[in-house]
Amino acid sequence: GRPLQRLAELACGPGYHTREAARRGIAATGIDLSADMIAFARAQALAEGIEAEWIEADMRGFRLGRPVDLVVTPFDGIDVLLTNQEILDHFRAVAAALAPGGIYVFDITHPRDSSPWRYGSHRYEGERDGIRVVVEAGVNGPPVDPATQIADSEMRITIERAGERQVILDRARERFLHPQEIVALADLSGALDLVAFHGDYDDAVPFDLSPRATRLVAVLRRRG
Repeated sequence: GRPLQRLAELACGPGYHTREAARRGIAATGIDLSADMIAFARAQALAEGIEAEWIEADMRGFRLGRPVDLVVTPFDGIDVLLTNQEILDHFRAVAAALAPGGIYVFDITHPRDSSPWRYGSHRYEGERDGIRVVVEAGVNGPPVDPATQIADSEMRITIERAGERQVILDRARERFLHPQEIVALADLSGALDLVAFHGDYDDAVPFDLSPRATRLVAVLRRRG
């Protein structure tokens, strides 16, 4: 109900969304646990002449100097929170960073396409400035603990440039989070309330089983 003035991006990585928000005149803050990512994002912003704030911090307990209108955690960034307590700590930290009536938006892979019983195959590729990158998630057919909903997933990143090919393997622990768990944990936090689920960042797309719904986008509002 008011113009967006201040935004924070969690698990910002190279800060694409933070930098884009800053380009649009929004006071933007990028937050990541990785010092290397924060340094890279800061350097990119400097090279582009963009003013943004960059903070190396943990999403389970970060603090901001001033409250923001919107916090975003895009593209499965929340998956690294493996226990209910970690998610509760995260939700409370987000709520503390939000101005009254502020909104928290995060998204995860649609449960139809990835779940503890079917991790699925996920491949992303693109090319820019003569560099081609292919990212393949879950190449190890990740084992998933059905009780904890945690997967030990391996990712393969293939980089091709100037006729050379480089392959990077990375492992990560990820938790599957289902819609009603989000509702229950938000309520248990005492800090956030669910506003809506969407199936895409186009809010006209409902969260359902139609082909248009490719993500689970959760929209929460600071309580009180």
